Amino acid sequence: MTPTLPTPPASPFTAEREASLRHWLAPLASRYGLDPASLAPASADASFRRYLRLTGAGGGSAVVMDAPPALIACQPFLMMAERITASGLHVPEVLAADPEQGFVLMSDLGRRPYLDALRDDPGQGAERLMRDAIRALVHWQSHLDTSALPRYDDALLRRELALFPEWCVQREFGITWTEKQQARWQGVCDTLVSSALAQPVVAVHRDYMPRNLMVADPNPGILDFQDAVAGPVSYDLASLLRDAFISWDEERELDWAVRYWETARKAGLPVDDDFGEFWRQVEWMGLQRHLKVLGIFCRLKHRDGKPAYREDLPRFFAYATKVALRYRPLAPLLALIEPMQDQKLAVGYTF
Repeated sequence: MTPTLPTPPASPFTAEREASLRHWLAPLASRYGLDPASLAPASADASFRRYLRLTGAGGGSAVVMDAPPALIACQPFLMMAERITASGLHVPEVLAADPEQGFVLMSDLGRRPYLDALRDDPGQGAERLMRDAIRALVHWQSHLDTSALPRYDDALLRRELALFPEWCVQREFGITWTEKQQARWQGVCDTLVSSALAQPVVAVHRDYMPRNLMVADPNPGILDFQDAVAGPVSYDLASLLRDAFISWDEERELDWAVRYWETARKAGLPVDDDFGEFWRQVEWMGLQRHLKVLGIFCRLKHRDGKPAYREDLPRFFAYATKVALRYRPLAPLLALIEPMQDQKLAVGYTF
């Protein structure tokens, strides 16, 4: 029997909102030499935002963010765009904004995301791109002030982890844990949260991954930074190296991690002096993120009517399994995730 997919929620992008957007854009399109009739989708988004592109007769273009204020605020984006620009990194320039309506017109960083470029040239091209991404990450962490950012605290870390049992375990796989299994899960959460909170605090992009980096000049262009927080120094590197949509062999992960670690130390960032301990922090932080994303992708399927995200679950289970197999304190996770995978797990620990 074929399962019935949920009915997607009603789109907030109504004809009335479309008319308001076009009315707001009309004088701006004239000012920047853009053709209002060229308005077309620019990219997909897993949130309640949408992005559209306008082009002009001279080959210029700009991007519009449409963020219905009843569902999502655009003020964090505007605030972070100003701060990141002041730091010297490359993000879209805000040309005009109406936060009350949720409209933002910004410069266009192009049509070539890192993800496409890495897939097209996973060899020397990837080396160049990842080197630039690491350099930009160290700059981000060295220059962005954390004082006004929300804290990546115990409560937020645990709310994210709670998405996994709610949406992945229960909703996607129909599994109800026993009290003993719940206790094991709580122990894993305690371990991961303790590791995260013990790390030095820097500005965290929170989604520093190839889909949110653009091949640009200067490189990279950085997108989707509105959810930045003050949190663990290893978080963004874990996001970059163990991505939702592309994977690397561990030799390359380690090579890039060492490059980051050496660059960060030279920049005076508070990374651990022992690379082995730093790599453990990266792996454990990545596991927290991957469990969260497993929950988010299942929520996108069941709540938001976006079933395609389920196709990427095996990648995250593979990440989670590799880390849980390697570190004894994380071993209880293996028995919890094994029923959601096709193969049996052979247990062996490195640390």
